[in-house]
Parts: sequence; C-alpha cells; structure tokens
Amino acid sequence: MSNTHTPRQVHLVGYFPGVNHSTVWSDPASGSQIEFDSFAHLARTAERGLFDYVFLAEGLRLREHKGEIHDLDVVGRPAALPLLAALSTVTERIGLVATVNSTFNDPADLARQFATLDHLSAGRAGWNVVTSSEEFFGANFRRGGYLDRDDRYDRASEVLRAAAALWRARPGAEFGFRGAHVRLDRVPGVVPGPQGAPVIVQAGDSLDGRDFAAEYAEVVFSPHSDPEPAAELSADLTARLARFGRTREDLRILPSATFALGDTEAEAREHAREIARAQVSPQTAIATVERIWGRDLEGIDPDGPLPRQEPGEDELRRGQAPHLGERRRIAEAWRARAEAEGLTLREVVTGAIASFALVGTPTSVAERIAADVASGRVDGYVLVPHLQPQGLDTFVDRVVPELQERGVYRTEYPEGRTLRDVLDLPRPPLLTRNIQAH
Repeated sequence: MSNTHTPRQVHLVGYFPGVNHSTVWSDPASGSQIEFDSFAHLARTAERGLFDYVFLAEGLRLREHKGEIHDLDVVGRPAALPLLAALSTVTERIGLVATVNSTFNDPADLARQFATLDHLSAGRAGWNVVTSSEEFFGANFRRGGYLDRDDRYDRASEVLRAAAALWRARPGAEFGFRGAHVRLDRVPGVVPGPQGAPVIVQAGDSLDGRDFAAEYAEVVFSPHSDPEPAAELSADLTARLARFGRTREDLRILPSATFALGDTEAEAREHAREIARAQVSPQTAIATVERIWGRDLEGIDPDGPLPRQEPGEDELRRGQAPHLGERRRIAEAWRARAEAEGLTLREVVTGAIASFALVGTPTSVAERIAADVASGRVDGYVLVPHLQPQGLDTFVDRVVPELQERGVYRTEYPEGRTLRDVLDLPRPPLLTRNIQAH
C-alpha cells in the first residue's frame, strides 16, 4: 500500500534587522543597510527561494551607549511601511511584513497604512505588532514616552481591536470605539485590502505576550530554536490558543535562526567560529559587558577576565538595557561559565550573543529543519544572515533544493496569491470573531 501521508511543510522567512550584533560589518561583502537596492536584493532572493515573507525590524530612536550613538545602530534606516510599498513593485509573491509599535502609534493611522500596503501588494501585507514601555523611545512621539509595563499589551490589544473595527466598518458609516487607551469617533472609512486585515505577527515571549499571541497572532516570531524550549513554547501556546477557540494549526511558530554552511561538518563549524569572532570585535565585547555591568570599563582587556565588580545601577546603553535584576542574573551566569571553561571576556560574550541555530552542510541543515518541523515544535525558521544583503543567497541556492528533494518545501507558490494563502492560514481571528473594546 502506498504512503499518501504528506509531511509537514517548512515555512521560511528572510529577516533584515536594524541595530544588531549579527551583521559582520567589517566583511568586504557587507553592503548598505539603508539603500533601496539592498532591501530589493534580499526580497528578490527570498522570493526566488519561495519564502513566505520578508521581515523588517523597527527603529524608533537611535540607541545610545555612554551618551553617544551606539556604533551598531543604523543611521538613516528607511521607515518600514513606505519601504515595503516600494518593494511591492519589484516583487510579485513574497509577503511584506513591517514591525510597527502599538504603544506609540494610533490605530486609525495604522489601519489606513496597512490597508494601503495590502492594496498595493495585492494582499501581501503583514504587521509584526511590538510594544514598548520605555520613555527613551516614547520621547519621539507626541503623547510622550512612559507607559507602565503592565499596560503595554492592554494598549496593544485595544489598538488591534480598533484597527480591526475600522477594517470591518462600512466606509462612511457612523463609527465609535471606546477603550481605556484608545477612543475613536467618526473616523474616515478605511477600505480593507484583499486580505481584509494584514497577517498579524507577534514576537514577545513574556506571559502577557504569549496570551496576546494566542488571542490575535497568526505567526509567532520566536527566540527559541533549541528543541526543549521550542517544544515548551509550542505546548504552552497550544494550551492558550484553546481559550480563544483556536488550535495549533491556526498559528505558525517561526524561530529566529542564524546559519553557517560548509561542504563538511567541520568546515561549517569553523565557518561559524570565524563569523562569531567577526561579529564580536574587542570593542563590541567591551560595550556589551558595559551594558550588562552598568559601568564604564574603558581600559579593560577584552582578552582578560570579566570585571570583578558587581553590576551597578547605571544604564550606559539607553534603549537596549535589561533591568538591574536581569543584568545581575546575566553577570552571574557569565562568571560561572568563564570560571568553568577558562574563558576570556570576549569569549564569554561571543558564546552568549553569537550563537548559531543551524550549522552544517546543506544536507544536514535541511535534515535538521525538516525534523524540527515534523516534530511540530516549530513550523519553519526566520533566517538572519550575517551579511546583508547577499547573505541569504547561499541558503537559497544550497539548502532550499535539499528541502524540496525531501518533499517538505514547495516548488512553486500556491495558487492563492495573498500572504495568508502562502502561510496556509485560515481567515484572521481579528475578522472572524466579534472584536469589541474590552
């Protein structure tokens, strides 16, 4: 009897980050982070590889380190929504997902902008909904900066509900929305795009973030690529989804994944070590430890030991500093690892921030991805190349054919042309449920 079982299909996404430690800026092949051609190259490469979508990070304000612009931030990075609108003209099928903050932006404006992108792209728009409670970022917005941390997802929920109400409303009809954070009256009609609403992506891993994902999200951008935490997240989200009448099949879980390929396993491991060392220069290592320790460590030897002092209360990195309790926990873990393995400051930082989810030959990486998706822990990966914009080319040329050979990856885009079709998702929860203000 023939086996007609179709294996779980892999979903892939291409990511273009903003401020980051992952890009090897010193590599001669590293291109511009602001020119349109760089974004167009990534999008076209991802489309050639039949990826679900490309994904842009958000920058609300340039981060600062010791009062100066953080040297790994990108000055002049284009705004995501108009950039994706431009990319819609040089691509045909690839989805276009923008990271846009729900804490500082208003739902009427966001509803119109995402509907416009969905129209311009013939139904390929997606919204990665993020939150922030930091005054540092909020200073650039009219309402001012501070929002209590516990209120972040309450406001995000209202922003999404208000946007959904606008997408559902008849143009010109009387309209009103009342919430603790959002109030709208007689907003001009928004004509929804072909999808009705953009695909909703969520990236927060807190308990509130997971509840938000279970209620609204269609894709979760996960930080967990290792099997055990990935399985825990999948099980946890499955339980939370049930509270909202949804199932695991209504959600795609896509972890972030850096990768290093080689013709042999040993070559791939050596390539990963070379990339990691290039990602964490001596200056980056010191700046990273200063961020955790909250102290000016000028003059410290990056190839020497970690600081002996305890982390201080100062936050030398504005816009990218964990709270003091978290910094102390990190410092303690780093010291324990340095002592156990005899590591220098730079080696500890490299091990902490330059980790690779996928290392191996194209064959072994494809086998790992196929096995991860078959397990149900994840549905695919968001790929983060160490070079922009050309770092995705090798993966598309060498790993994608291996996935296709195994029957776990498409050989052409589906007949349905929207991003939701490509992700094989049902109609969005924002439009199928009666969403009102809480």
